[in-house]
Amino acid sequence: MMLFERKIYAKFLAWKNDTHGQKALLVEGARRIGKSTVVEEFGRREYKSYILIDFAIATNEVKGFFQQYLSDLDTFFMLLSANYGVSLYPRESLIIFDEVQLFPKAREAIKYLVADGRYDYIETGSLISIKENVKGIVIPSEERQIKMYPLDFEEFCWALGEKPIIPYIRKCFEEKQPLERSLHDKAMLLFKQYMLVGGMPKAVVAFLEGRKDFGNADLEKRDILSLYRNDIMKIKAQYRAKVLAIFDQIPGLLSQHEKRVVFNRVVEGSIAEHYEETFFWLSDSMIANECRKCDDPNVGLSLNESDTYIKCYLGDTGLLVSHAFDENELLENEIYKQILAGKLSLNEGMLYENVIAQILVANGHRLFFYTHYNEEKHRNDIEIDFIISNNSKTRYKMYPIEVKSGKTYSLTSLNRFIEKYKQRIGGAYVIHPKNLIEKNGILCIPPYMTICL
Repeated sequence: MMLFERKIYAKFLAWKNDTHGQKALLVEGARRIGKSTVVEEFGRREYKSYILIDFAIATNEVKGFFQQYLSDLDTFFMLLSANYGVSLYPRESLIIFDEVQLFPKAREAIKYLVADGRYDYIETGSLISIKENVKGIVIPSEERQIKMYPLDFEEFCWALGEKPIIPYIRKCFEEKQPLERSLHDKAMLLFKQYMLVGGMPKAVVAFLEGRKDFGNADLEKRDILSLYRNDIMKIKAQYRAKVLAIFDQIPGLLSQHEKRVVFNRVVEGSIAEHYEETFFWLSDSMIANECRKCDDPNVGLSLNESDTYIKCYLGDTGLLVSHAFDENELLENEIYKQILAGKLSLNEGMLYENVIAQILVANGHRLFFYTHYNEEKHRNDIEIDFIISNNSKTRYKMYPIEVKSGKTYSLTSLNRFIEKYKQRIGGAYVIHPKNLIEKNGILCIPPYMTICL
């Protein structure tokens, strides 16, 4: 499989240089985002030797080593070395525990292995903190956790051989200058391709190998969606149906005007509390990105989050496209063609908002939104799609973001919000399909500039 350049590789290097074997690295992310590929590549390039133990296929014999020989590590390493046919070198070998959630005993063993100090350890997994996967084990404190996501927009451009355009986009953002016209058009085309293909490595490979064939990518994405459904079918019966209901309804929820989950519409009579584990499962598996309502943005966003209002975005927008339309719809309605031409108004808003959520999360932001209900008018008079903050504890500032998929729009809501909370606002953004422009202190940026936020 094609190897893509991934930003997380630099974080692996930093971990190796910073910790000098004092901590294992736990790489957490959804299934099929390329964790194993990049970790194995890191082992191949940065160490004299490495062993990859994939707990999805590891034999009972190998699992038995963890139960029998942790008190005799000389024998433990000798058996691993013999079993995998790899020589191990003190301080020059890496041992990888792939899909470690499938064998929690190995994760617990990290404590002893790190203390022993001979080798470095990287664990990869999804659903790391779900109850079933931490039952009966002591979580090692000798572990540094790091989250990994599908390819972000920048990595997608690298994969398409369009690396030079990224520094130019960043420079224009910093200088608050629009891109030169033809380069803006080029960046928008790249962005729309990213929105349609997404960042799942196999989908990107299929897209490139098929000479930019969306149909090829779509087949890969449908395989991943069915893998996710299978994962859901394996979870505990008491909340399996709820997880499936929300997963299946994500496209429908996002195509509504308010986009948030109204619980009693999912199943009549249901309330937010019934779904607590459901959202925990979906966000822990990193299949979905949840966005919580913030009731009082005057103080830290997370202090005022509301559990009863949640928007649920799919972790990868390319998957959302395949999840929202069946194969025939995609081909017969030429949906790909319409989106590339900017003519699919119906669902473009849903895809735009989802991809902006995806980029913000990849940039390390937690997602919050804001609405204000006007009692006199009996409707919301302020609706803000996203609020991000500078995370400062002493000089806290927040930045409201409105996402507009059309070229004409009003800023009434955003202006009301700015007026209401002006003391705490560091800046305000509108993300629109046009080039960069500043209007009354609001920076309106094209969607590809979201990587700069």
